[in-house]
Amino acid sequence: MSDLLLDTHILLWLMNGDQKLTKGNQERIEETVNSGARICLSAISIWEIGMLVSKGRITLSQPVNKWIEQAIEVSSTKIIELSREILLDSCSLSGQFHGDPADRMIVATSRITHIPLITQDEKILPYIEAGFCLK
Repeated sequence: MSDLLLDTHILLWLMNGDQKLTKGNQERIEETVNSGARICLSAISIWEIGMLVSKGRITLSQPVNKWIEQAIEVSSTKIIELSREILLDSCSLSGQFHGDPADRMIVATSRITHIPLITQDEKILPYIEAGFCLK
């Protein structure tokens, strides 16, 4: 099994035991971990979580720095930095893709690294299903 890139909301749901995380996605994450492959996260997801906290859109069980540190440690998550290639790819995604910069960078991270993206985002799923990004 290959590594797996988590969308921001997937990490949040996983760490908080949220029932919104589908059983299929939960099993896929478990299979990835059990196979020795890595769970990955785009660096932009750290920014996105920080912004959600600062805007009061989510509340975490502890300060955001501690929560992210624990989430990375507990899930043995590898952070994928935003390279020049990822940043540029996010500006010219094939097909039609919406304008959210974080979503664009997460999708570009998957495309450039060839790591499948796991998401439940209704705006990203059609893009994956169209074959523009690994699933």
